[in-house]
Amino acid sequence: MSRIYEALQRADLERKGVLAATGEQFADQADAPDSDEPQPVRAEAVLDNIAQYRWKPSLASLPTLAERGVGVEQFRSLRSRVYQARYEGPMKTILVSSGMPSEGKSFVTANLAMSLARNSVNNILLIDADLRRPTLHNLLGAPNVPGLSEYLAGTAELNSVMQRDLTPEIPINAGQRTISNLTFIPSGRCDDNASELVANHRIEQLIATLSPCFDWILIDSPPVLAVTDALELAHAADAVLLVARGARTPYAVAQRTQTAFSNSRILGFVLNDVKNAPRRGSYYYYYGGKEDGPDKRQKDHGKQG
Repeated sequence: MSRIYEALQRADLERKGVLAATGEQFADQADAPDSDEPQPVRAEAVLDNIAQYRWKPSLASLPTLAERGVGVEQFRSLRSRVYQARYEGPMKTILVSSGMPSEGKSFVTANLAMSLARNSVNNILLIDADLRRPTLHNLLGAPNVPGLSEYLAGTAELNSVMQRDLTPEIPINAGQRTISNLTFIPSGRCDDNASELVANHRIEQLIATLSPCFDWILIDSPPVLAVTDALELAHAADAVLLVARGARTPYAVAQRTQTAFSNSRILGFVLNDVKNAPRRGSYYYYYGGKEDGPDKRQKDHGKQG
């Protein structure tokens, strides 16, 4: 009888030993990284080797690079409004959009980024997420490839799509100034599957990775009433800044634009290209007319509201 008991006891111990070993094996497998799952990139590693190019910014399209003038002052006013909005709630990433094309969103995005960069030593990230009609690289005079579309498609690493200006800093009164604390991610190659690229949510991974390294992140997006890309991009942003154009954007379009972003925090509208606007009690900035830069009407002004 004792032999049978001893045999059963040995069998029970052996069974428990097998289960314990199996449990340890499962635990090891659970702790091991999945080779098929992309691992998060360390932000400090990403920023180690940002490519530098000799930008040739369009001074006519970037009035914030001037030493003084209406454009400088009015984007300072817009910048102050953005600072005030941050006191109302945490905010770092701002999506800039409009209802229809040619309302000036790229112009506003680029100049607001420049104004934020010139204000302090804060690090600014500017992203061109308009994968259908990119404009920011033209305003900055910067290469457009590789860019965001390549990153979203998985054909380029994050650190390879970021760039900075190589031109040495020179005095403002010389007619040009490099913003050394501005990092730019261009749109990359335009593609027919822009909607699919934006909808894969890799932009959210990009923002999450880079957010600790920057004080402000500005995203230029397509017009929301033309395509749905801006609504997808808004998920990665803390707030949305809308742009309309004086005497061209119908009130109904502005209303529909605001309604489209009803699930986002809307900072307000920037009204561009306002002719003969009253100066008293108003906020202005220089604006010439077209989305991708001013035309010959270089004495026009805009009102920010």
